[in-house]
Amino acid sequence: MSILIKNGRVITGSDDYIADVYIEGEKIAAIGKGLKINAERTIDATGKLVFPGAIDPHVHLDMPFMGTFSSDSYETGTLAALHGGTTMVIDFILQTQGKSLHHALEEWQGRSNGNCYGDYSFHMAVTDYNDETRKEIKEMINEEGITSFKTFMAYKGALMIDDGQMVQLMKEVKAQGGMVTVHATNGDVIDSLIAKHKAEGKLSPLYHYLSQPEITESEASGRFADMAHYTGVPAYIVHMTCEGALNAIRHATTRNQKVYAETCIQYLILDASLYEKDFEGAKWVMSPPLREKKDQEALWAGINQGLVQVVATDHCPFKWEQKLMGKDDFSKIPNGHPAIENRVELLFSEGVNKGRISLNKFVEVLSTNPAKIFGMYPQKGTIGIGSDADIVIFDPNEEHKISAKTHHMNVDYSGYEGWKLKGKCKTVLLRGQVAIDNGEVCIQKGYGNFIKRGKSRGFI
Repeated sequence: MSILIKNGRVITGSDDYIADVYIEGEKIAAIGKGLKINAERTIDATGKLVFPGAIDPHVHLDMPFMGTFSSDSYETGTLAALHGGTTMVIDFILQTQGKSLHHALEEWQGRSNGNCYGDYSFHMAVTDYNDETRKEIKEMINEEGITSFKTFMAYKGALMIDDGQMVQLMKEVKAQGGMVTVHATNGDVIDSLIAKHKAEGKLSPLYHYLSQPEITESEASGRFADMAHYTGVPAYIVHMTCEGALNAIRHATTRNQKVYAETCIQYLILDASLYEKDFEGAKWVMSPPLREKKDQEALWAGINQGLVQVVATDHCPFKWEQKLMGKDDFSKIPNGHPAIENRVELLFSEGVNKGRISLNKFVEVLSTNPAKIFGMYPQKGTIGIGSDADIVIFDPNEEHKISAKTHHMNVDYSGYEGWKLKGKCKTVLLRGQVAIDNGEVCIQKGYGNFIKRGKSRGFI
């Protein structure tokens, strides 16, 4: 299949120009003005933006959690992502304590293989680091193409590893050319606050937020940065929410250390006042929780300062019936909210249109930086000759509303119900195929490929 996209305004992480883009097979074959090429299909992109497919490096599809599963499967989640301009996701495999990394990989492959509309990869969450696990790190990187390893500084007894294990894992991952990512919150302090609030009969969603004050995140972020500095491992903090955590990695730069930081779209535009809506606040129960207005301002500034490199989602949806598991106890509310479909359009409308970020920065944090940090650039993350033809054709002027009635995520509410946006994904191409065209699905389940990733190369 060959496709010629005519007269679009091409935006990458560094460029902004009017051009034609010619696609042959799965790759971009030519870029130029007035290309005289006969293609099997021509798409007129006059007046529209043309940018690389977005990459969401933080999603949880079909994930076991608190006795249930996140409500988006690999099928529904990757399809919803495509509708919203995200052509690739990186999900998290969770090692079961006492079992191997390969056992976990096989379990997740059983749910993902053949079921994805969009491209995907995995991070490996290490929850039980020992000599056997250590031996598997090299195999994951060199054979499976899984080059990033998630750690938890919270959820003791299920996911958390201690600082001694963290340092040993960092040393091995560093030796093999990988990266360590972290959920950076102080689990011991959080657990003590949860117990305190429950003992006092304070059981509403508000106390989920009050059990995770800013200090729990800023302290853990600084501690993680210190351990990464000691070991020299490439380091990445997921879902950063607050000014204090941002300052912890700002401090790391004073010793010439680079700690990559990701925030999520919800932390840029939603705040903790939503927890005051009685049990409706459960819609936004996630960890870390939403923060304050001052934290939003700090994160937007951090993006423009280059301290925050990625805007992801931590997409982990649960239907309302599942959220009701915690109606009498905030600690039993499944953590997570839906955003995989909304991220691109929200960031454009709230970021670019409101003058908070430039168009180049928009593409950088949604696509180019995730591709670079996680070993996929320039195959992914840019519009360049030889790159995968993952392309979004975007109408910057179309106005629309977000609603659970019209979204494609498998969840019966929206965290952004009624939000008015300007800017909409119109046509989405994945590896040279039109995947979504004006809301119509044009590919089959299983078209999405597993993408083996390269070693961390310290691009940014």
